[in-house]
Formats: sequence, structure tokens, C-alpha cells
Amino acid sequence: MIQQKIVPFLMFNGRAEEAVDFYTTIFNDSEIAAMNRYGTEGPGAEGTINHSKFTLNGQQFMAIDNANGTDVPFTPAVSLVVNCDSEEEIRHLYDRLKTDGEVLMELMPMPPVARQFAWVADRFGLSWQLNLSV
Repeated sequence: MIQQKIVPFLMFNGRAEEAVDFYTTIFNDSEIAAMNRYGTEGPGAEGTINHSKFTLNGQQFMAIDNANGTDVPFTPAVSLVVNCDSEEEIRHLYDRLKTDGEVLMELMPMPPVARQFAWVADRFGLSWQLNLSV
């Protein structure tokens, strides 16, 4: 695998493993390459994620659990854009990502930019823009 120059790095508040497991089940060509945990020595809570490497649709990501004891939420100021190949793909991702999350923009046509577009924050607070181009 060619090393990707820029890799999104996501910090979760004690739910990194759950999030990585979830994301790798809903995107094609996805896998968990490494999942390292904090031990008794910390600094994070024992068993939480110290470092994780994974791919979603062939794109590399990294994730950790926040070890400083203060929750740091994601905001829609930064979102991941997914360019979908079909109506089925965008509907599948929309339905899965909005479950227990928040719909920021309903799935709808957005001419002249997109046949379908939606913006959701998933149950972990991560913001996704789903796009099916014209």
C-alpha cells in the first residue's frame, strides 16, 4: 500500500473502538490494520484506544481515545465528504450514519451540484457530507 501523505486523525471520547468498528462495517474496501490499547500505565483509561490505523473505502485514517479526561466534541466545522457512486450507496450511508445521530441536511436533490446530497453528524458526533454528483 502506498503511504498516504495526509491522513485524517480522529480523537474520540472513550468510543474510538466502537466508532472504528462501525465505520469499517458500512464502507466498502475497509479494514482495521491496528488497534493498540492503553495499559494500566495509562495515560488513557485502561483498555481504551491508544492508537488505531484503519481504512475506509481504501482511504487511510487513524483514531485514538482522548486521554486527558476532558471530552472534546467534534463539530460540523470539519466534516468528511463522501462522493457516492449510486443512489443505493448514498441511501445506505445516510441511513446508517444518521441512526442515533443528527441530520443536519436531509437527503435531497441539490441542483446543479448534486443529484442527491445530505449532511449528518453520526452518533459519535463526526460530521459527514454525502454527495451523489450530477
